[in-house]
Amino acid sequence: MPNQTSDFYPRPLRHLSSYLSGLVQGKLWLKVLIGMFLGLITGTLLGPSVGLVEPETGTLIGNWLAFPGQLFLATIQMIVIPLVIASVVRGLAASEDLEQLRKLGLRVTGFFVITTAMAASIGLWIGDLINPGRMMAGLGTPVEAGENSVPVASMPGVDELPKTLIGLLPGNPLDAMVEGQMLQVVIFSIIVGIALVSMAPEKSRPMLDLLDSLQQICMTVVRWAMRLAPIAVFGLMAQLTTTLGFRAMLGMASYVATVIAGLLVLLGVYMLILKLLAGQSPVRFLKDTRDVLLLAFSTSSSAAVMPLSIRTAEDKLGVRPSVSQFVIPLGATINMNGTALYQAVATIFLAQVYGIDLSMGSMALVVAMAVGASIGSPATPGVGIVILAMVLQTVGIPPSGIALIMGVDRILDMCRTAINVTGDLVTCRLMENLAGKRLPPEPVPEETS
Repeated sequence: MPNQTSDFYPRPLRHLSSYLSGLVQGKLWLKVLIGMFLGLITGTLLGPSVGLVEPETGTLIGNWLAFPGQLFLATIQMIVIPLVIASVVRGLAASEDLEQLRKLGLRVTGFFVITTAMAASIGLWIGDLINPGRMMAGLGTPVEAGENSVPVASMPGVDELPKTLIGLLPGNPLDAMVEGQMLQVVIFSIIVGIALVSMAPEKSRPMLDLLDSLQQICMTVVRWAMRLAPIAVFGLMAQLTTTLGFRAMLGMASYVATVIAGLLVLLGVYMLILKLLAGQSPVRFLKDTRDVLLLAFSTSSSAAVMPLSIRTAEDKLGVRPSVSQFVIPLGATINMNGTALYQAVATIFLAQVYGIDLSMGSMALVVAMAVGASIGSPATPGVGIVILAMVLQTVGIPPSGIALIMGVDRILDMCRTAINVTGDLVTCRLMENLAGKRLPPEPVPEETS
């Protein structure tokens, strides 16, 4: 088996996944939690709640404390695009069967879309059930019914659909990379990967070697960034608490509890899917994937833990490289179920705060927007807030309401990233089960095994 996978699974990737495993063994997740706790204390002491320093001085100190965190975010964002390109192309090149590749791509994409819509629906349901905004109702200015309606003209029509679909194909791949259009980058990578599969091995080998080196460079940068994770969380939490004050964050407890409850329901749905469709024990699955889920929680980036996710899928879940190296990078780009659920809960919460009554049509629009926005969003920390602004504007909720939930976003970002990675690994296991047959056998005939 090692000889078979060595052609597809680059040694640097396995080397880095060992390094990432070492971070978990070194209790990185615990250091991150300690950093978060210390950041809350520091921010409280510097913030308006205590008043040890002037507000302007507190803000200045908070901005400097957040510098390592901003550096961490910028470093992860910097390498996401080259990392996704290298991983998707090499994952596709690991498959020698174009028919199998076509089936896998359709199944994975369909599963991601369905589960993302399901996640957003769960978010709307649990937000309406718990009603977290009732404690803060009146903080926002009520919006008249006419103000929160979406003009029909602003919605894309059927006649515009062909143009929209053609727009997904990057006319200029470099331009798509510069602008961070992740979905276009993934589509470009898929086309390149399929082309490499269709070529003679001696012609495709130089390109695969180049992408191997690119992957190694990206992973080295990730390794540097990982060292900043606890300090990054400390600084970002200190800055947010300095700005908002600890009491304001305590007032958000019902909102945080609602999002976490929704994520737990989504985790339960994943475990049910795993048991019914893949026949695997949920307890065994959680035990096998514990390391990568803790690391995803620590870093808030499904892209950063991609090497460990691939290795976990192959070594612990028994997934072949051609499946894992395609599903994991694709999932890190378009499978944002935890983020979709969070956006739905946040929309319901802010609608309750602002006194806006969302119609069934608006809720359906939230689900559609959450699905569309999660596909193609970068797998980097904090991107959920950017997407949320677009969702809120679409259903007529003032995007300025984001300021209310910004203070607790870091905690929720960590939680939803762990759920996103869980979804990627469950999909890997499910696709391996649906594929049925294993990789082409080694020279030893099957009958002798």
